Amino acid sequence: MHPILKIYPMAALAFCCACGHAKKAQSVEINLPVADSSLVSETENDAQNSSDKLIENILRAYPQYFDSILPKKKDLKLQIIYTAIDRNKKNEPSFVSHYFNVNADNYFYPASTVKMPVALLALQKLNELNIKGVDKNTSFITETGFEGETPVYNDPNSPDGRPTIANYVRKIFLVSDNDAYNRLYEFLGQEYINDHLHAMGYNSSCIVHRLEVSMNEEQHRNTNPVKFLDSSDNVLYSQPLQRSNFVYPDRHDSVANAYYKNGELINQPMNFSRKNKVSLQDLTNILKSILFPQEVAPNQRFNLTEDDYSLVKKYMSQFPGETTFPQYDTTEFYDAYVKLLKYGSGKGTLPKQIRIFNKEGDAYGFLTDIAYIADFENNIEFMLSATIYCNSDGVMNDDHYDYDTVGYPYLKHLGEVFYNYELQRKRKHAPDLSTFKIAYDK
Repeated sequence: MHPILKIYPMAALAFCCACGHAKKAQSVEINLPVADSSLVSETENDAQNSSDKLIENILRAYPQYFDSILPKKKDLKLQIIYTAIDRNKKNEPSFVSHYFNVNADNYFYPASTVKMPVALLALQKLNELNIKGVDKNTSFITETGFEGETPVYNDPNSPDGRPTIANYVRKIFLVSDNDAYNRLYEFLGQEYINDHLHAMGYNSSCIVHRLEVSMNEEQHRNTNPVKFLDSSDNVLYSQPLQRSNFVYPDRHDSVANAYYKNGELINQPMNFSRKNKVSLQDLTNILKSILFPQEVAPNQRFNLTEDDYSLVKKYMSQFPGETTFPQYDTTEFYDAYVKLLKYGSGKGTLPKQIRIFNKEGDAYGFLTDIAYIADFENNIEFMLSATIYCNSDGVMNDDHYDYDTVGYPYLKHLGEVFYNYELQRKRKHAPDLSTFKIAYDK
């Protein structure tokens, strides 16, 4: 999504699989009025619908933020899932989800959110290989075997210069590093990614390309040879070049009215049928499977160790400035760098008693965030997932998206409004959130 810390020299490439747009600063602090509780109600029946009244009523209680948004929900391709979490005496969670305008058939480009399942699958594949000496901290070398592929022999963003699966996962969640995602995509390949996600019940998933590199479909089908080395550079495991035979689903996903290609304006919708796709519900369920693995069906859980879970949860919620290595420049990688819900593009220091475990994405005018928000001081927790399309001129690839004027403020206000609602929502039992209190790098 964002400018990344490059692992190796690389010529400038035209983006065919985009994943980002630069952010501009906004104030982090806003003053929210209290929602009119008479406008808000929730029922078990509402939670079963793809669009119920709870979310809409909450939003209508804040006309200063959403009156210009709600009438355009179709054009803005709005989708929201809000999940209230309650605990019993044993601190066991129960979940009630509410939906606004959610439809798996309404396409949105998932951008960097696809990095979440790919990172989890990479950790899972290591566990399935079950090879002595091969784990997420083993040296992981990427070589080349097909046109357009690039190698990785070292990683200047790791403490000892070694590329590892663990460090790629770390960078994905800390700063949404595109190259880290690409290396894990290459380790897995299209068939492993999609076959496993479908077998787990995440049926909307179609992850078929790298990000921020200009490659054609055949190049994305072919993934680099890789190998794992021990401390003496002996090969512990080698995986040759793979060519995917994944059968692309018959999709008809197109967006916008026109688009630029090689500097030429094409006056027809841009075809996204060969681009990545994951529904908002599947992304929400994937996040839930990581944070609450015992609360999802066994087949929906990733095959991870306790240490894998700890790694993911830590770097999902750690601020870049809390990272020991590398020392991220906090003027660029500020606390809210990958926290769209509740903070938008706001710069500044965020309160450390509130932690957001999330994965967001932004590209082609789409902004999406999948989040679990915990406030340890006020003892509240909830999940919130949302996507919005910010492209009022209807033209793709013109670099004129409404992120700063529409998208970032919307997601910021959306997160704040539901946080405010959660502060007021009564709970029979206060949650014990100690499992989400993490010792960060600093």
